[in-house]
Amino acid sequence: MKSLLAFLLLPSLLLAQSPTPCDLIITNGKIIDGTGNSWYRGTLIISGGKIVSIIYQPAAQKWESNWSPRRVIDAKDKIVAPGFIDVHTHIEGDEKKDPTTKSFIYDGVTTCITGNCGLSQVDVKKYFEFIDSLRLSINVGMLIGHNDIRRTVMGRANRDATDAEQLKMESLVEKAMRDGAVGLSTGLIYIPGTYSKTPEIIGLAKKAAEFGGVYASHMRDEGDSVTQAIEEALTIGRATGIPVQLSHFKLSGQQNWGRSKTTLAMVEKARQEGLDVTIDQYPYTASSTSINTLIPDELLADGQDSIKARLARPEVRKQITTSIQKRLKKRGLKHLSYAVVASFGPDTTYNGKSIEQINLMLGNKHRVKEEAAVVMDIVSRGGASAVFHGMGEEDVTRIMKYPFNMIASDAGIREFNAGVPHPRGYGTNARVLGRYVREKNILSLEEAIRRMTSLPAQKFQLKDRGLLKSGYAADVVIFDPQQIIDLSTFEKPHAYSTGMYYVIVNGQITVDEQKHNGTRAGQLLYGPGKSK
Repeated sequence: MKSLLAFLLLPSLLLAQSPTPCDLIITNGKIIDGTGNSWYRGTLIISGGKIVSIIYQPAAQKWESNWSPRRVIDAKDKIVAPGFIDVHTHIEGDEKKDPTTKSFIYDGVTTCITGNCGLSQVDVKKYFEFIDSLRLSINVGMLIGHNDIRRTVMGRANRDATDAEQLKMESLVEKAMRDGAVGLSTGLIYIPGTYSKTPEIIGLAKKAAEFGGVYASHMRDEGDSVTQAIEEALTIGRATGIPVQLSHFKLSGQQNWGRSKTTLAMVEKARQEGLDVTIDQYPYTASSTSINTLIPDELLADGQDSIKARLARPEVRKQITTSIQKRLKKRGLKHLSYAVVASFGPDTTYNGKSIEQINLMLGNKHRVKEEAAVVMDIVSRGGASAVFHGMGEEDVTRIMKYPFNMIASDAGIREFNAGVPHPRGYGTNARVLGRYVREKNILSLEEAIRRMTSLPAQKFQLKDRGLLKSGYAADVVIFDPQQIIDLSTFEKPHAYSTGMYYVIVNGQITVDEQKHNGTRAGQLLYGPGKSK
């Protein structure tokens, strides 16, 4: 009888002992799981785009006896971490140029939040359909931009919204949130957002808050009036209950260096009062935006024809020249040496040169008056993107140490060798890990990775991202902590970061032994208000 029972049970025993098939196993790595906790040795089991198990080493039983993978990656003491989440990007318009998103992928980024600074596609549903059909190598979430909402309803008008216009803008925000936007963004130094007042934004933020959204703000000022700008953002958060994200937190202009002690204290005080406010930062002492920001806001209303006509008037040119002279005096500068053209379509010889250098190249007198004229000429011809050198390293370091600060690039998808863009588009995360973690010891490796992974995932409610955890999406990076570094510079920006050996997006190997293999496995990431 015992023999018969054993015979009957034998197939079941053999079946139970058969290894379970899976897609990928990552073993022998130092796992930093995104929580901020210390690394541990372990093995990741990945299948169906998910992390199905994590085996802690040393384990009583090795994975070989339980799993049958299609592929094994021996991490060989490299760091295994969640894919990085970049909460402040501008990828719209760049997607077709490089859907493999190499500039992000080589920097370890597996998820981007786009639509920042008030700039986005207004029809979120249509944009998501486009991204879904194109398929990028990265996951994409989206904010709805206040500037483009306002432009859709009011054009570039320099006035308050009527009641009807306010309701229309609020309805567009509601639609965007129902279509899957993760929140509302503002760019209050850009036309036409700069023409809005706080109550207008509060109305839109209330609508985004109803659907669980975040308020991400490029504040009204990042220089002399930065404390007033921070207070406005905090006021919007208090009035609506919406979580607040202060974008690319910094201090612009030499006269403001050191004020990060004050600005960080404002953020921390608000947090202690119960407001959900966080910040993000790129690790550079230069910013990048439109050259138009050198022109007073009121002169940029209406369309390009109106702007061009204004800039032809002698009294307006005098006003702009005086404004630039005052700006330079505050900074303690004699020339527009800190403003460097990144991309100017009508004349690419300008790219990579400061306004001071361009003025001399054109054979003009070495005076601010002539440099201001160069700026006006560029704006009259459609404008240009520019890099502005004007932040202090002390502030960069102090801000980086703040625990509720995320790492974000403020960049689009870089088209290799196009223009002379800010290096942040290639090297933001690698720069933090290489220079500020390994070389300067400003952050621990575990803390830096938390800022790149779980903190942004929590803030933007990306529920299954940002951690190495069973059941979570298999967004994983594997890098050498002794090799990872940014290679992109202001002079030669077109260089991918190095040291990232593997990047896995939704379980698909995208960077394989430091080479992008063309895989485009990115997914759409919807906000909590997405209508079913």
